[in-house]
Amino acid sequence: MASSAENVPGAAAGKSRFRNQKSKQENQGDSELLTVPDGWKEPAFSKEDNPRGLLEESSFATLFPKYREAYLKECWPLVQKALNEHHVNATLDLIEGSMTVCTTKKTFDPYIIIRARDLIKLLARSVSFDQAVRILQDDVACDIIKIGSLVRNKERFVKRRQRLIGPKGSTLKALELLTNCYVMVQGNTVSAIGPFSGLKEVRKVVLDTMKNIHPIYNIKTLMIKRELAKDSELRSQSWERFLPQFKHKNVNKRKEPKKKTVKKEYTPFPPPQPESQIDKELASGEYFLKASQKKRQKMEAIKAKQAEAVSKRQEERKKAFIPPKEKPVVKPKEASNETKIDVAAIKEKVKKAKNKKLGALTAEELKLKMEANVYSQKSEK
Repeated sequence: MASSAENVPGAAAGKSRFRNQKSKQENQGDSELLTVPDGWKEPAFSKEDNPRGLLEESSFATLFPKYREAYLKECWPLVQKALNEHHVNATLDLIEGSMTVCTTKKTFDPYIIIRARDLIKLLARSVSFDQAVRILQDDVACDIIKIGSLVRNKERFVKRRQRLIGPKGSTLKALELLTNCYVMVQGNTVSAIGPFSGLKEVRKVVLDTMKNIHPIYNIKTLMIKRELAKDSELRSQSWERFLPQFKHKNVNKRKEPKKKTVKKEYTPFPPPQPESQIDKELASGEYFLKASQKKRQKMEAIKAKQAEAVSKRQEERKKAFIPPKEKPVVKPKEASNETKIDVAAIKEKVKKAKNKKLGALTAEELKLKMEANVYSQKSEK
């Protein structure tokens, strides 16, 4: 008994140590799972993985619009060639306007039929064959986002769809560069081809744009995330402190009503009871009049109203015959004949003109002028 009692605490201590070691291993395992080694790629699915093939035949069909018929006619041999490499048959029905893909006995990859279905869907949504054929690769996926039913007003829908594309397709190009996806906006759908992480971001941006959130906010966030992903230390940390917090501001003020109802001050007493017709007649004394007198009063009131209306009508008619007021004639000011002549100023001008000598200076005058200039220069020094 003593030996068994001694072994119990030792066993409990061993269990606690085992639990701590196990929890440490789990924590280490979680951190290791979060990080994927660089250059790692999932091995391709080959015929050796499924040598016996598929048990049953699977097929998918999709309709395409009339305007895609000419392009599909041209590129259909390339589509068949790409699918034949994976042992999948493809048929184009121009009468019905549909494309069909189905597996064969040689098909070994069970998921290739899903990729073939996505291929014909992308071709129907105006995606070029060069981009759509990428869906047959293992590390590429696609997402067709339906945006037609997200906005009811057609004009608003067209504006938001154009906002997603941006001026000369700049917004869409920025989104493609940040997500490593090919994005095609056509009609009521947005088709995206690329890696899974990029498709998730594209869907978020498209849906937010249709909810009236400008795509520039999401693009800014994606740019910051791209820079943070380069730092190995920040990979396992939360990025919320680095990401911008955009607040929605309603710039448009609420339109004020033309007629504003002013609330009356609250009073605990009820409003006075309105007077009835009999009370009004009693107050004016009309209640005690006879029927003939009441009738006469009504007729007099009607005649007075008619007379007022007639007088107003006559005044309006007379307005057309009233001549307009003429402006007073302003006489032009007569030019004053008297002109003041300054005789003294004229005399001085004449004297100056007489003193002035015309022509070139004489030799004596030139010598005197030169001497005067030399004297003036010496005095200045």
